[in-house]
Amino acid sequence: MRHISTQAAKTLLAGLITVVGVLGFHAGVASAVVSAPTPAPITAPAAQPECGDLSGFEQVALSELPPEATDTVRLIQQGGPYPYPQDGGVFHNREGILPDCSDGYYHEYTVETPGSDDRGARRFVVGSNGEYFYTADHYESFSLTDINA
Repeated sequence: MRHISTQAAKTLLAGLITVVGVLGFHAGVASAVVSAPTPAPITAPAAQPECGDLSGFEQVALSELPPEATDTVRLIQQGGPYPYPQDGGVFHNREGILPDCSDGYYHEYTVETPGSDDRGARRFVVGSNGEYFYTADHYESFSLTDINA
């Protein structure tokens, strides 16, 4: 067996401590990052369409809506398939409640209503600029929905 000098042993030990310390530090940071709860992203509301003002709409987080609303948003984001042939069709805004955008700007999607024999009253109307309007009363009123919350 070969013997090393005290100075060489101290140098090796210092190097080993440094390596373990650096690796341990990085592992600790990595595990802290991985295990820390991820805050919800801070998102701005949908971009203001040039054709209208969104400031008068009640705002609601998607997480506050019925769970079927989240299912519908996922379907919209993946491009279907939708449960009803009307889903994705043009919403003409005949009620005049939404900002007055050109025909074809809005599209409607069914939010399933458990126990209903038909489409029910719940819908999302989505603007070309990414606005999600939720109605639970078949277009009588709308809430601007933050789909990231």
